Amino acid sequence: MPEEVRDEKATQGIQATLDVMGGKWKPLILFILLHEGTKRFGELRRQLPNVTQGMLTNQLRELERDKLIVRQAYQEIPPKVEYSLSDHGRTLSSVLTDMCGWGYKHIEFMQSIKSGKE
Repeated sequence: MPEEVRDEKATQGIQATLDVMGGKWKPLILFILLHEGTKRFGELRRQLPNVTQGMLTNQLRELERDKLIVRQAYQEIPPKVEYSLSDHGRTLSSVLTDMCGWGYKHIEFMQSIKSGKE
């Protein structure tokens, strides 16, 4: 098997993961739903103040399309929609937790470099 084909297969899992949860907002949305449970759109928007309404809507649609979250719409006035992790989305628990842990270690590492302690 040519080396470039082997390299493609070796990175296929990472690429599949990035395809469904890559970007700035998806991991944050998934992490919030994992640790805090079901959220309404407005609650997510308040927890992610720098995301635009349109971007949040698109990210939620993509996560729903990829079966990582479940969207529950209630027939009420005003309309009520809730988002929660799907069973498949919960399988990302260790990935999200490891990302968070690594992020804290990276922050500490970068701070140690800035203060000349490396």
